[in-house]
Amino acid sequence: MAAVRSGRARRTARSGPTLEEVARRAGVGRGTVSRVVNGSARVSDRTRAAVEDAVAELGYVPDRVARALAAGSADTVALVVPEPESRFFTEPYFAAVVRGISAELARADMQLLLTLLHGPKERDRFAQYAASHHIDGVLLVSVHADHTLPDLLARSEIPAVLGGRRRAAEPVPYVDCDNTGGARSAVTHLLARGRGTIATVTGPGDVYAARCRTDGYREALRAADRPLDESLLACGDFTDEGGELAMRQLLERAPGLDAVFCASDVMAAGARRALRAAGRSVPDDVALVGFDDSVVARHTDPPLTTVRQPIGAMGGEMARVLLELLGKWTPGTPGTDAGARPAGEGPAGEGPDSLHRVLPTELVTRASS
Repeated sequence: MAAVRSGRARRTARSGPTLEEVARRAGVGRGTVSRVVNGSARVSDRTRAAVEDAVAELGYVPDRVARALAAGSADTVALVVPEPESRFFTEPYFAAVVRGISAELARADMQLLLTLLHGPKERDRFAQYAASHHIDGVLLVSVHADHTLPDLLARSEIPAVLGGRRRAAEPVPYVDCDNTGGARSAVTHLLARGRGTIATVTGPGDVYAARCRTDGYREALRAADRPLDESLLACGDFTDEGGELAMRQLLERAPGLDAVFCASDVMAAGARRALRAAGRSVPDDVALVGFDDSVVARHTDPPLTTVRQPIGAMGGEMARVLLELLGKWTPGTPGTDAGARPAGEGPAGEGPDSLHRVLPTELVTRASS
């Protein structure tokens, strides 16, 4: 009875005309109004005009949820971030991704559901929720090597797209950037500036993007015939506190270092704080380079040289790939022309027509190097 009373309350509180009222005004059946509202071609021009006039006169607004359920679609995409709120709401990366995703989904008239997961129990609960068809598909960012949610979704045949990868041979559709090439360009830049002892603050080892950025660091040194000194590598966690701690470790191990490449702008900001506390000037004593080109890079003192990854474009591309999987995107849709397509870099088989896309990065030179 409680559920019935709740339903009655909702119907009583509803404002605006109903589908039945539109049907009475147009002199047609409820099903005919539904077909017109949903764009069906199985309606005569005269009937369609009568229904549209009634809709306009009454100010009828279709029930989006009911319409979607009737079509076998929830009209909703979930963005899943397996990170704590403290990181999601403080790191500029996530805000840029959400903006890119939201803009693309809005063009397709899809809603976005944000979900933060903290552990296996929440992961399994979300997988069950998705399998119950409350959503049409899933976008995941900040994925780690041991994350199994993409596999759970695949077994339930829930379309999913990753922002980044768990491994090189990632079977799930993804959008990534050229992490290795970007890091290589950063370290090559430091070498060209005459820096002799270049250290790096890496990201977590279970994040594929972080490993790729470390690979780029190593590749640049090898290409310049510079020795690889493992003491010049310190692991961070993509937070400013992690960057500060890693920088302190590097200064203890190699007090003569004169350059540092950090795998994120946020960690570079923490490294800058540690350098200042140690009395090291940037860039006179130590050149500093980050990765992301987030708002942090522009507000660091001095402004931070960094590798720009097109975060907003990556978010938009994730949404487009998912819309392709859902059959709700076609080439030529506004905002999704060829100029927005990926560069087609990466392992064999990737390219603009595949579901595995890698976007280019760009070195942005500022005063810190």
